[in-house]
Amino acid sequence: MANRVVVTICGEEYTFVAEESAAYMQKVGSYVGDKMAEVLGSAKVGRTDAAVLTAANIADELFKTQASAEQLRAQIKGYLDEAGKAQAEASELRREVFRLQQRLNQQNK
Repeated sequence: MANRVVVTICGEEYTFVAEESAAYMQKVGSYVGDKMAEVLGSAKVGRTDAAVLTAANIADELFKTQASAEQLRAQIKGYLDEAGKAQAEASELRREVFRLQQRLNQQNK
């Protein structure tokens, strides 16, 4: 069921309708409002231009975060591959130790 939440961004009220919780939607609205305030405070632009610049800044954050997440996934995959190889090596070494112990036991008989 969709939730309806009124959020205030730059003094204007907007109704968000989404499946997410009201707290989450408020957090999103607050984030956008803070980003809009940053743009409006640092550039001599109107609200429409500030909204476009804010959207571009948030898209930039998104793309950089996605790239970083992909790098982390690749790094984790590399670690998992290395761990798998180490496990295979450990298993082979255990088998070799067992074979050597058997040979030693046969020689001592």
